[in-house]
Amino acid sequence: MRSGGDGALLQMAGVSKHFRRGREVVAAVNEVDLQVAAGEFVSVIGPSGSGKSTLLHLAGGLDKPDAGSVTVDGQDIASLSATGLARLRRRQVGFVFQFFHLIPNLTVSENVALPLLLDGGRPSNDRVAELIERVGLAPRARHLPGELSGGEMQRAAIARALVNRPRLILADEPTGNLDRATGNEILTVLEEQVSQSGAALLMVTHDQAAAGRADRTLSVVDGRLTAPRPRPAKRA
Repeated sequence: MRSGGDGALLQMAGVSKHFRRGREVVAAVNEVDLQVAAGEFVSVIGPSGSGKSTLLHLAGGLDKPDAGSVTVDGQDIASLSATGLARLRRRQVGFVFQFFHLIPNLTVSENVALPLLLDGGRPSNDRVAELIERVGLAPRARHLPGELSGGEMQRAAIARALVNRPRLILADEPTGNLDRATGNEILTVLEEQVSQSGAALLMVTHDQAAAGRADRTLSVVDGRLTAPRPRPAKRA
């Protein structure tokens, strides 16, 4: 895989996105510059409506900026065709959504294997089983989403996001619907993917404790990123 300049796997330069609210034009993301290196975990914290989710959608090519550029693993996503962009998202980007987006009539195993099928490949049963085991869902592998708890559905969604070994992981409030213990377990799984595979992880959250586990944390207010927040010293 190609890497972005200076080792950055995700680069956002002067990125802005505006929405119209009646007669008012709102800058959901406002002239954002952001780099996330391979093997780095970056969190972006801010209240609801501050532009966090829009930032994540722009980073993963789910939305197009009004200005600026987004580069993922050396590829300017604005230069890609619709087919090329879909291929990039399937193969190099793993999305973890707050509300799971599991297919209700597919089992856990089938949901996890879905990105491999959509990419035209033959799902690796070993890879699927490995991830389901890692997120603690082996006994629930043949269950449908409606038979799972919220925490179990989030675990399944994370396994699905990681099955293609993505270079970039984008997590939108991954602990938002979970209790503290389950949320910590979910973050550990994501951190392992970063450390073991060299993926880049960008997480947006309003949870200060979750954000504090990142290598660095930024704040977003009215669509603008602030300087990195200092991390508290770790206890020996």
